[in-house]
Amino acid sequence: MPVSTNPDVMDKLVSLCKRRGFIFQSSEIYGGTGSVWDYGPLGVELKKNLKDRWWHAMVRARDDIEGIDAAILMHPRVWEASGHVAGFTDPLIDCKNCKKRFRADDPKIKGTPGTPDAQCPVCGMKGTLSEPRNFNLMFKTFMGPVEESASVVYLRPETAQGIFVNFLNVQQSTRQKVPFGIAQIGKAFRNEITPGNFIFRTREFEQMEMQFFVEPGTDAEHFDYWKEQRMEWHRSLGLNPDRLRFKPHDQLAHYARAAADIEFDFGGSLGFQEIEGIHNRSDFDLGRHQEYSGKKLEYFDQPNNRRFVPFVIETSVGADRTALALLVNAYREEEVAGESEGRTVLGLHPSLAPIKAGVFPLVKKDGMPEMAQRLAADLRRRFPVFLDDSGAIGRRYRRQDEVGTPFCVTVDGQSTQDGTVTVRDRDTLQQERVASPFVADYIAERITT
Repeated sequence: MPVSTNPDVMDKLVSLCKRRGFIFQSSEIYGGTGSVWDYGPLGVELKKNLKDRWWHAMVRARDDIEGIDAAILMHPRVWEASGHVAGFTDPLIDCKNCKKRFRADDPKIKGTPGTPDAQCPVCGMKGTLSEPRNFNLMFKTFMGPVEESASVVYLRPETAQGIFVNFLNVQQSTRQKVPFGIAQIGKAFRNEITPGNFIFRTREFEQMEMQFFVEPGTDAEHFDYWKEQRMEWHRSLGLNPDRLRFKPHDQLAHYARAAADIEFDFGGSLGFQEIEGIHNRSDFDLGRHQEYSGKKLEYFDQPNNRRFVPFVIETSVGADRTALALLVNAYREEEVAGESEGRTVLGLHPSLAPIKAGVFPLVKKDGMPEMAQRLAADLRRRFPVFLDDSGAIGRRYRRQDEVGTPFCVTVDGQSTQDGTVTVRDRDTLQQERVASPFVADYIAERITT
């Protein structure tokens, strides 16, 4: 894979995310848990804003998609029907010397695993790599007080199956007609052999998935429709169109009739990677669950007096991957006229920014702190605000630039005279005086467009 022409900002981003409260290593005081991450105060706001935009676009703004929140633990037969128990595997190899584990297709491995010429990419020893063996990626646990085979359950490796098994429940309770969709946001778990690249590939992650049920024979046109809809949504987040592309699948899964990924260029050696998949899953899922459960999962087309098992067009977004794409896309370092240090900026779309406005009293006297506190309390009823009265005003601006705050409001000497304040734009650095009673409307209008 060729190296991206965009800069590699991952190390700087990881540092910023910890320092400013976006993302922390899970269980850090115990040495951390491999590829598991905690979202801090600003990270959880960013991710919530992202999920809210997806939910609005996919559910609230449409009359043909319903939302659900299915359970993480499901009947184990669900995963037999879906093929995960038998086929959700990766080829695993071990190094007998350093005890590290790798995927058999890891490009850093030299030679053929299991042969004397194979070289471990970590310790460099030859002939120490085992032959590949299949490794199931599902986390297994037990339901109830007795740990026995009859009580085995799995942490779901995807959210889609909770939608499929609820197809008729949703269709009949909402009286939806095909074509229609079911959407959900939820956690999924995969025991990845080689996770990494910060929050890009983790063992616990969040998916935003929608399954669109269509009449067989119309699936190709719906697939094309959803490809374009989903690309347009990613562009609406402020992602640079030059860093987005479609990548059709060269090899299709056994159930798929068509598949394409939306990829984002993360820069450096990571380059273009998938952040969303759009798949034509045919009638595989409903057909399998119908077979394994013994329950009919057909749709009754009343006008034409016929029954059929719908085909499914899936859109599956990684919430964590997309959050990372937003951070990579937004990160920039730039010089500022008249300043020697320059500034670091997260140029997030205003609707996604964790904090919408910083409020500063210019100095801690002459009634300015009190006015700033009243203004911050008023703005906080509408959106997240940070009140900062510590340090030079320029330093306070830089702290908000670094976390992506689109507007900074300064209460100065004139404010206590005429009731106006200075509102400064993060990206243009332009400042405008606004009467304090109208500041909330001024900002609200600009963070929703």
